[in-house]
Amino acid sequence: MIYFDHNATTRCDERVVEVMLPYLNSMYGNPSSLYKLGRIARSAIDTAREQLAALIDAPASQIVFTSGGTEANTLALTNAQGAGLWISAIEHPSVFENAHDYRASYRHVRTLPVDASGIVPLAVIAAQDWRVGDFVSLMLANNETGVIQDVEGISELLAERGVKMHSDAVQALGKIPVSFRKLGVTMMSLSSHKIYGPKGCGALVVAEDINLIASQRGGDQERGRRAGTENVAAIVGFGKAAELAKAEMEQRSERMLALRTRLEQALRSIPGLVVFAEQAERLPNTVQFGIPGINGEMLLMQLDQRNIAVSSGSACSASSGEISPVLAAMGIETSLAKAAIRVSLGKDNHEVEIDQFVDALKALIVSHQES
Repeated sequence: MIYFDHNATTRCDERVVEVMLPYLNSMYGNPSSLYKLGRIARSAIDTAREQLAALIDAPASQIVFTSGGTEANTLALTNAQGAGLWISAIEHPSVFENAHDYRASYRHVRTLPVDASGIVPLAVIAAQDWRVGDFVSLMLANNETGVIQDVEGISELLAERGVKMHSDAVQALGKIPVSFRKLGVTMMSLSSHKIYGPKGCGALVVAEDINLIASQRGGDQERGRRAGTENVAAIVGFGKAAELAKAEMEQRSERMLALRTRLEQALRSIPGLVVFAEQAERLPNTVQFGIPGINGEMLLMQLDQRNIAVSSGSACSASSGEISPVLAAMGIETSLAKAAIRVSLGKDNHEVEIDQFVDALKALIVSHQES
């Protein structure tokens, strides 16, 4: 299979699986227990926390392990209750839907617009009527387009106005340098399975001056910030994946950018094809494009029949007919948005796969035009 959907999930690195295995079998202790098996598990979690801290340039004590990025985003937003909440128009559903579900708990919930490239301009931030205590959630890199936001610049501007900020850095982690200290945000969400770690594990990084109130209660795990027996094996895997990402990030990013460049050059030969946010700063692995007159969902299934896995950039469903909120916010015309395909590359992809994908894509377009 040609797998081009790494923004959805990644294959667990074999080196990650290797370090996880003992904690699924022989080292099965509960990390809250005081005897040896428990202490071994606790030590493994502490090591993983240090490994992740090294990747994101943050104190290990400020990392709260969760079940994934969605829980981390939810925990961040529930701790913003009482303030005015602002989110961008391109957030992940775990931010967007939680924000509106908790609407009654805030003074207001407002949406920050993006430009045609999917960027929240600094001028838009500066123009808002901010109040001390307001809270903003803005993702670092978009999961569909790969567009990178100026989170550092925006957080600096907001801090001057007494506004706290959360960033969903799930897609950015492992693909570009992510420094919690440098970004200047109050909270930041992460996920393991986007960086060749296991599913079912994530983290919320919390600034030292934030008294995080647990939304999941019933134990003192994670220093009282997230109750529930820790998923030791997954946390160990997340730590190892973080260690590998830190050591190999430059090499991985250069390789994925070279593959992305090769792909985009080939796509330019397809008449009418539009690469979304082409001129914006994007993740090195992500290309989202649309082909006028082609249904993205249909094209996805036809590629799947050829053993090529990509994602439809459209959130279109048969029942609602709605397009991706991200593309709608960017002002992409509806028919083009419904034609969207996202290719997200990984560290193990090769040039020949790019060529095979483009050949298959061109053949399907010709077949569609002739039918």
